[in-house]
Amino acid sequence: MQAQTIVQDGRSTRSYRRQVICANPHLMFGAPDLAGLPMPFERNAEIYGEGEPADYLYKVMSGAVRIYKVLTDGRRQISAFHLPGDVFGIEPGKQHAWSAEAVGNSSIVLVKRSLVLRAAARDGEVAQALWSLTARELRRAQDHTMLLVKSAQERVAAFLLEMSQLMPGASIMELPMSRQDIADYLGLTIETVSRTLTLLEETATIELVASRRIVLRNRSVLNRLNS
Repeated sequence: MQAQTIVQDGRSTRSYRRQVICANPHLMFGAPDLAGLPMPFERNAEIYGEGEPADYLYKVMSGAVRIYKVLTDGRRQISAFHLPGDVFGIEPGKQHAWSAEAVGNSSIVLVKRSLVLRAAARDGEVAQALWSLTARELRRAQDHTMLLVKSAQERVAAFLLEMSQLMPGASIMELPMSRQDIADYLGLTIETVSRTLTLLEETATIELVASRRIVLRNRSVLNRLNS
């Protein structure tokens, strides 16, 4: 895929066109006619912006994506992180309500939203997969809303558990996002996030191997904080 930036009414929108060169297709929802080509995005590159047409669905093949909105006072609120295997960009309307950026160098597969909807209309398995994904995203949004009313320690514990579920089998978590990303996701300051992580390390709940490399030493404590 290649991206073209188009300016309409002072706003930039994106259209994507298929490359002529051969590439290995990747399936979305397991349907052969929903194969897309991976497109590279550099660190902090915008994938789509708030208010732009929601013409595509996206699947993370490598790297990570943050979904965010800049508030009227200039603060940034991150609503979700998407890691390899995640599909994102589903909207109830025809425009994106939030923006999406690559956290680091990432490979993203794009598939036309109209193709997905047509496939869902004739294929029950695709429809079920789309429904399950939509329900999961709704549950994630509800959980994130509840997260923002908890204490700082509870928020950080919930975040660590969430990341461990998204990266199963890893004894050491390599977080792709920065401390500032985490703070903007949890509605905290970066100082509070760093202070809370240090406190959890001092109580042997986690081990900070590096700034983004974390070992969960005592999941029961994290689960208790997150209950």
